[in-house]
Amino acid sequence: MFLNRRTPELPTPEQALRGRPVPEFTVPSRHTVLGNPLVGPYPEDLEVADFALGCFWGAERKFWQTEGVWTTLVGYQGGYTENPTYEEACSGLTGHTEAVRVVFDPAVVSYEELLKLFWESHNPTQGFRQGNDVGTQYRSAVYTHSPAQAAAADASREAYQKVLTASGHKEITTEILPAEGRPFWPAEAYHQQYLDKNPGGYCGIGGTGVSCPIGVAPVEG
Repeated sequence: MFLNRRTPELPTPEQALRGRPVPEFTVPSRHTVLGNPLVGPYPEDLEVADFALGCFWGAERKFWQTEGVWTTLVGYQGGYTENPTYEEACSGLTGHTEAVRVVFDPAVVSYEELLKLFWESHNPTQGFRQGNDVGTQYRSAVYTHSPAQAAAADASREAYQKVLTASGHKEITTEILPAEGRPFWPAEAYHQQYLDKNPGGYCGIGGTGVSCPIGVAPVEG
């Protein structure tokens, strides 16, 4: 990753790179740690969650280490460019975040528990940055796949804001938006499970040290 020294600014749809109808690369078939397929369709009893919390290398590892997570993959989401490359996302001209798709078994780990991990694994008050990583692609985001996920995400943000404020932190800048209409574009093969392949590799993930309350939102359907 790198430090982008210009002032980050999201592009408009007209300013964004157009992209391409098909990707320029092939995504690996299976997760190097969990052994399950990276790209769907997934078993019907599993659910999908999408999170952006800074550099996706360290973010993905946080989730694949969680019991009940079936597979994870990293990609680009929330912007305009179709089938972007890493270089394009880092240019700031796609509007995408560096995102992690988490496929999980709700009988083992709840969406609320994944939200707790999300909030506590980064600083959601920093806008277009995460630590020393600066750029629109590093912004905090949750892309929801159902009304229940949206309600849980909103409730968890409200609850976490209360404890952050009490601890002297600023306002949360995390965007919570429907995944519908915001496709998840898988990243290049070398980014998938990067810290498994490169155990000493860069990880910019770091939280505020403030615990997020759990059990703050309904989990039904």
